[in-house]
Amino acid sequence: MAAYKSDIEIAQEAEMLPISQVAATIGLTDEMLEHYGKYKAKVDIHALADKPAKAKLVLVTAINPTPAGEGKTTTSVGLGDALNLMGKKAVLALREPSLGPVFGIKGGAAGGGYAQVVPMEDINLHFTGDFHAIGAANNLLAALLDNHIQQGNELGIDPKSITWKRAVDMNDRQLRHIVDGLGGKMQGVPREDGFDITVASEVMAAFCLATDLMDLKLRLGRMVVGYTYAGEPVCAHDLGAEGAMAALLKDAIKPNLVQTLEHTPAFVHGGPFANIAHGCNSVQATQTAMKLGDYVVTEAGFGADLGAEKFLDIKCRMAGLDPDAVVVVATVRALKYNGGVARADLNEENLDALKAGLPNLLRHVSNIQDVYGLPCVVAINAFPTDTAAELALVEEKCRELGVNVALSEVWAKGGEGGTALAEEVMRLCEQPHEFHYSYETGTDIEEALTQIATRIYHADGVDLTPGAKKQLAQLRRDGFGNLPVCVAKTQYSFTDNQHLLGAPEGFRITVRNLKVSAGAGFVVALTGDIMTMPGLPKKPAALNIDVTADGKITGLF
Repeated sequence: MAAYKSDIEIAQEAEMLPISQVAATIGLTDEMLEHYGKYKAKVDIHALADKPAKAKLVLVTAINPTPAGEGKTTTSVGLGDALNLMGKKAVLALREPSLGPVFGIKGGAAGGGYAQVVPMEDINLHFTGDFHAIGAANNLLAALLDNHIQQGNELGIDPKSITWKRAVDMNDRQLRHIVDGLGGKMQGVPREDGFDITVASEVMAAFCLATDLMDLKLRLGRMVVGYTYAGEPVCAHDLGAEGAMAALLKDAIKPNLVQTLEHTPAFVHGGPFANIAHGCNSVQATQTAMKLGDYVVTEAGFGADLGAEKFLDIKCRMAGLDPDAVVVVATVRALKYNGGVARADLNEENLDALKAGLPNLLRHVSNIQDVYGLPCVVAINAFPTDTAAELALVEEKCRELGVNVALSEVWAKGGEGGTALAEEVMRLCEQPHEFHYSYETGTDIEEALTQIATRIYHADGVDLTPGAKKQLAQLRRDGFGNLPVCVAKTQYSFTDNQHLLGAPEGFRITVRNLKVSAGAGFVVALTGDIMTMPGLPKKPAALNIDVTADGKITGLF
């Protein structure tokens, strides 16, 4: 009966260890911890500065997400638990959930079933306040920018060319496009403005890519906030903003340490979205974990075409990381959905639909192996409705690519359900490989976009709208023409059309907007209808969330 409990019920029944006890298993002393209650702490990493990062690095990614679910974080957690169960020292490096989606579409994001990080409610809600600090730093820069214009505009900033938006960590479509500064001369300069969700802020991206506080401060200073009347970029440094912004982030940048239900150490730190940002946890957390464990299991957001591509082409490039193995998570249900089966019928065996949906998985696997040159295993996140014939078909098609399939039962069994996957991951980590990016460092933006589109999405090419072409010319003039590219597109498809499932062919990618994130160190290319401020659905998850008189959270899943 325990398997039918909700995620939050399972998490709330768990017996957590004091975080100092969990920290001790990976060599962290109590003096290196800054406690946030009994079960979570920030880690002062200065004492680890000279310690080499020797762990094997395992990336967990997935097929394109569907309403049927894939279970990427659940698989990551279960894999870490399985490795520890087998006598290896494994450490997790995961992203922090964003409040907007927690109360919006999908509820919590700390794993599921018996493969969760805890305290689940804290992680999904305010946690250690990192996202609030990032939002405050973002909005401090916005306030300084508008104040500069109000106080005489010495830099000659064109209010119609401001690119910096305010941020809030909540899905609120009402704030996407606003006019502010109304009410008279002393209330500011009226202009069009808008909000991004905090996880889409460039501050979040720079925060997650920074190697330390001083590197973060340099990145903050490089952020472009708008342009002068003469068309020259204006940076946060021009406004003198980076010092105060870094002061707001000095504690947030320290990695957060928590634990799984089976007491595996887990760094949960940073959380840019993968469809509108680069979708990876912080470099500091990953590198810290690699100094403390034998294996580090990390994840990248959404499908491999988004999260894994950005992890490999952006994070690994900037941080000098070389993954040892990649896990691609899929479910039989999700593959049948890609093959055209309605959600209500996914529990029925349908080999024809599965065969039609399998190209989605196989394309991701091929990309990992053939484009990036990395060893790969497919993890099938098991459901009770999966049939032997369906599982055999997945295994057969993956074997044709030289890739093994491991059944993952971590949702129901925790680490014990992930030992087959762990064994294959350990085997792959010992295989020689030669890691390649999908495009070379220093490639022109347009060519990098073409390489991503043709090699990763398998598109026929890229088209830039007239507006995007003007922006490309401006980026080249300003010296940003050779930065890595962060593509913002739908997570549901290889294409920029969310309705084209499976492995489409004969399409092109349309880029409608190019925006430099100079502090993060990449250029964002927006495609399709992708938005940087999500909205709430008709029935938000918030309607199910409540708190009892004794402070117990309910309805968070």
